[in-house]
Amino acid sequence: MFVSETMNTNLVSIAPDTKLSEVRTLMKENNFRHLPVVDANGKLIGIVTDRDMRDASPSSLLSEEEYQQTLDRVMEHRVSEIMTKDPLTISVYFTLQDTLMVMGSRKVGALPVVDEDGYLKGIMSTRDLLRAFVNVMGIGEPGTLLCILVNEESGQLKKIVDIVTEENVSMGSVLVARYWDEKKRAIFPYLLTNNVIKIKQKLLEQGFDLTDPMKWYLDQLPKKKG
Repeated sequence: MFVSETMNTNLVSIAPDTKLSEVRTLMKENNFRHLPVVDANGKLIGIVTDRDMRDASPSSLLSEEEYQQTLDRVMEHRVSEIMTKDPLTISVYFTLQDTLMVMGSRKVGALPVVDEDGYLKGIMSTRDLLRAFVNVMGIGEPGTLLCILVNEESGQLKKIVDIVTEENVSMGSVLVARYWDEKKRAIFPYLLTNNVIKIKQKLLEQGFDLTDPMKWYLDQLPKKKG
């Protein structure tokens, strides 16, 4: 799935000469954490975040009177003075996986989406990304997540799918992850039903190991020394 299908296009952008007082109001009233900055033609030239605004604010160690006086002066400055110029962006042709990798490696909470000429088309935040993955994985519907440990050999996933299909149950999604034993894999089918007793019985009869998904997650966490 491309970000063009899931990005937020209901955008609020600002000009580089926007006062910080206006930026603060926009962020507060709309619960924004990021605001793209565009030129008169709609071309992206920067981005300002709530962190940028906090960094520009006066120290809380000042007296109340000094703080307010300093804040009033700061809020008269323009966003061009504190924004990140030429920010990291993604293309409308990026996939959700591409976006996740960029956000994770660069540790950013939102990415402007631009076309080939650098014009702003949307913005993709971690909130948008999470909503998209919930939709893709089908976990927005009621169901049950199983964790099945399988041997690292071909045909295992097909056996699981066949068992689920025999019970006339649909899958919202299937994820495969590494397990602590290099000869095994953990398969996570999300079944669109809460009645999974027969499916579990058949899986056990076929020699599969079942474990609690949360236990699997906790087993992956680094163990504390000592």
